[in-house]
Amino acid sequence: MNVTRLGRTCAFAAFAVALVAFAAPASAQNGQLKGKVLDAAGKPIADAVVQIEHTGTGRKNETKTNARGEYSHMLLAGEYRVTVKSGELTQTQTVKVGIEQKELNFDLRPGATGGGGGKPTAEDLKKHEARVEKIKTTFTEGAAATNEGRLDEAIAKFNEVLVDFPGCIDCYNNLGTIYTRQKDWVKAEESFKKALAGDPKSVDAYNGLANVYNLQGKSKEAQEMFAEASKVASAAAAGGGGNVTALYNGAIVSWNSNDFAKAHELLQQAVKIDPKHAESHFMLGRVLINLGKLGDAATEFETYLKLAPSGPNAKEAQANFDALKAYRK
Repeated sequence: MNVTRLGRTCAFAAFAVALVAFAAPASAQNGQLKGKVLDAAGKPIADAVVQIEHTGTGRKNETKTNARGEYSHMLLAGEYRVTVKSGELTQTQTVKVGIEQKELNFDLRPGATGGGGGKPTAEDLKKHEARVEKIKTTFTEGAAATNEGRLDEAIAKFNEVLVDFPGCIDCYNNLGTIYTRQKDWVKAEESFKKALAGDPKSVDAYNGLANVYNLQGKSKEAQEMFAEASKVASAAAAGGGGNVTALYNGAIVSWNSNDFAKAHELLQQAVKIDPKHAESHFMLGRVLINLGKLGDAATEFETYLKLAPSGPNAKEAQANFDALKAYRK
């Protein structure tokens, strides 16, 4: 019985499918706070310290104003106490941030109390809620259009959200995924990089870039992005256990670089973290064929069939299992 090396074309396809993670729930979105800090003469104050404290958890973020007196901070959600300090002057305001871009300005001078962002009125809250609902609805419509293959419509929806909510990281990640499906590599790369500009810890964005580079045959760049995804995912995971999707994607990159030992290592970690991750078992079977462990490969294909009997790779998994089961001890 001859067992030939599996082609890499199928691996490319599997990698692309694995990363079409579609839109996350709109409720997962966070907002952006920005504003200006001016002095008594109405001139911008550079390098003023802006401390943003969540009133519920006490968690603090800190930034500084630029030369134009501007500051901004993304990934916020809830009520915050914002304090600006410059020299002996200080001012504090409270603001509630939802799925939006909120502006909070400061007039930093002795005795100043205003600044354009104090306690919102009932009318302000009503407008805020309507705006948030519109963003959620449009985002959900974009997600539905993506899943149904109406990609141009999905692009329009996510861009519409970005007009009202420029800090929508998931919008950029979804746009990157759509452009990847359309093989528009330039726009895909641009979208994922915008996601990283807003959230340097976005595993989805790093994985997306790894996919974009991998599909273009840029193995080195793909490996670098996978490494970043793994590093961020491991740091975020409880106990540093890692992220199954990142591990799987890294294994595919290693497979396409003919580094079967590395792919084997990553896939073993993936199935250890999530024994029910069918695609990892399927790819592990492929890798084991190339490592000459045919009996073990048969077991992995059998596991895949138990987990995903109607999965996209069920036909190939069944054929491989039938051909290899005789090698099991």
